[in-house]
Amino acid sequence: MCSSRMFSLLDKTLYVRDLDLWVDSMKPRTRCYVSHGHADHARPHDIVVTSTANAMVCAHRFGRRAPAKQTAFPELAAVERRDVVWETHAFNEPWRDGDHELTLFSAGHVLGSSQLLIEGESGRHVYTGDFKLEPSYTAEMPEVKRCDSVLMECTYGKPQYVFPPRAEIAGQMVAWARAALEEGAVPMFFAYSLGKAQEAMAILGAGGIPLAAHGAVASMSRVYEDAGVALPPYERYDAETFDGMRALVWPPSGRALPKAVRGKVVRTAALTGWVLGRNGFGGRTDVGFPLSDHADYPSLLRYVELAQPKKVWLNHGGRDFVGRLRKLGVDAEYLEANQQLALF
Repeated sequence: MCSSRMFSLLDKTLYVRDLDLWVDSMKPRTRCYVSHGHADHARPHDIVVTSTANAMVCAHRFGRRAPAKQTAFPELAAVERRDVVWETHAFNEPWRDGDHELTLFSAGHVLGSSQLLIEGESGRHVYTGDFKLEPSYTAEMPEVKRCDSVLMECTYGKPQYVFPPRAEIAGQMVAWARAALEEGAVPMFFAYSLGKAQEAMAILGAGGIPLAAHGAVASMSRVYEDAGVALPPYERYDAETFDGMRALVWPPSGRALPKAVRGKVVRTAALTGWVLGRNGFGGRTDVGFPLSDHADYPSLLRYVELAQPKKVWLNHGGRDFVGRLRKLGVDAEYLEANQQLALF
């Protein structure tokens, strides 16, 4: 088993001591690996180690950051506009860092999302970050590598979270949007501006649904297109010109109805795996579709089966998944503060 104590949870942040490398830190660091561009993982640092595509995503996000006084992280106020040096690496192109070899490979979560493999005398160790195994329309094909230990997310680590095939969900989304338009209603899909919004646009566009996107969604979609992702035609939402004959793709933070649809019949849909939970999605939208950029419960188990680690560390999810893995004979543990680990 690993005994080098190379990895620690320090200051509530993952840290690889032998590499002096922070991992997905929410506080500014000298050098930090950033797995993907969602705000709960990506912040500007002096040096950001990441994939080529995610550097494009993060450069866009960091450049559009709200003024410091509006941030939800006061400790970042002094570095909101910090200059970033990008240390980018292509998938499956290893590089040396001291006595270790590092490799990024696709997590399949959103554009540019990566997993980190660290190899050294203590073995092969993987940090998954957020991931999913099912192929998507707008993210790179996910991959699993054999390893000695893995630190993985378990967001949907309960048995009720079994997502239908993506093609089935896509068909339901298109049919629902088409029916709404035929009834003279505006179909409105709530989706995060990075990742799920582009996936929804690809699905709806392939089904012949005309699209309009919130400004934040449209701006991130341009980053996707610049990275080589083909998206269907769409209009950037304009309150003065929107005629109600298109499906709207809108970030969840903008739940207030946009100006151009007030007074019109609107049908709303949430895109999240949480609709399969015990309480559904709480009735906040008319319908919900379990379109997720995370692994569902069977995929979490499948990942462990394919990676065949001697040790599984868990974070970003429910602790009860530990017990479920142990019942299957897996040496699993939830990552706790102040634990000293050997990498992952």
